[in-house]
Amino acid sequence: MEHKDKILKICNEATKNTMMETLQIEYIDVGADFLVGKMPVTPKVYQPDGVLHGGAMVALAESIGSTASYIFLDAEKYFVRGIEISANHVKSVKEGHVFAKASFVHKGRTTQLWDIKITDEDDNLISICKLTTIALPRK
Repeated sequence: MEHKDKILKICNEATKNTMMETLQIEYIDVGADFLVGKMPVTPKVYQPDGVLHGGAMVALAESIGSTASYIFLDAEKYFVRGIEISANHVKSVKEGHVFAKASFVHKGRTTQLWDIKITDEDDNLISICKLTTIALPRK
């Protein structure tokens, strides 16, 4: 548990002065092959008709997936970049929080493929995303 708390603390501290801080994304759970984050649904992430903007969900998914890649790689030797993301939005949400859980589909030496499910507070599926990341050597 102590190791898990340390990872989450480092991830949350890294959001200072970033888009993750602007969107109020918080990392809340981590395991051997997954990372979970949450984001509040407020007017600042609405599209004009008053529901959560799909772009905000994609930003949440990429933030969680990329951070998960960072956690599960040797960050002293590699840095991570997202190279492709796709999203299927299946339900809209107007309030509360949404939760994104990134789970490994493929963990290669260079590329990683993540399945990211976004749900609401009642565990209803809101969006399914697929993220491909690449690990590049630090010079």
